[in-house]
Amino acid sequence: MGVINQIIDLDNSSSQREPIHGDNMKKQKAEKTNVMRIIEQHKLPYESHDYSRSGAISGMEVVEALGQEPGRMFKTLVTQGASKNYYVFMVPVDGELHLKKAAKAVGEKNIAMIKSKELLPLTGYIHGGCSPIGMKKQFRTTIHQTARDYPTVFFSGGKIGHQIEMAPDDLQKIVPVEYADII
Repeated sequence: MGVINQIIDLDNSSSQREPIHGDNMKKQKAEKTNVMRIIEQHKLPYESHDYSRSGAISGMEVVEALGQEPGRMFKTLVTQGASKNYYVFMVPVDGELHLKKAAKAVGEKNIAMIKSKELLPLTGYIHGGCSPIGMKKQFRTTIHQTARDYPTVFFSGGKIGHQIEMAPDDLQKIVPVEYADII
């Protein structure tokens, strides 16, 4: 079974989704991010959602722009533990990372969010475009346990204005994620 990837352009008046593969690639020049390239290297199905022209900035604005449930859309947060190790946590956009639960999930005494200015040199991503896929270095990654409740979840495509939708089990084939109650 071949992989069919879809690019969803919210400003396209047609409600029909056109798969991007073969000859369709020539017709529609869709911007590819490194995250998309990595997923394609693993030959896994995904959908790319472009909301770049919607003006959405916050997670809840992105939820509204894409017409999705807040529980399906995850933000990627980077933390540092007391041991100085870094950890990635994925939580629904309408939730907040509970630092004590997160620390317990990774066996740390405590953790703290890294400063925004540290994000780019550490991960290769900027605030608002941080994805669990394609970081400069792979860090231990934990996703909130509710991700299992959905056939697909959304997370950053590695660039502001782009979301990836894929099955949590497929995400786990690229990034070894753990599930825990972290909100």
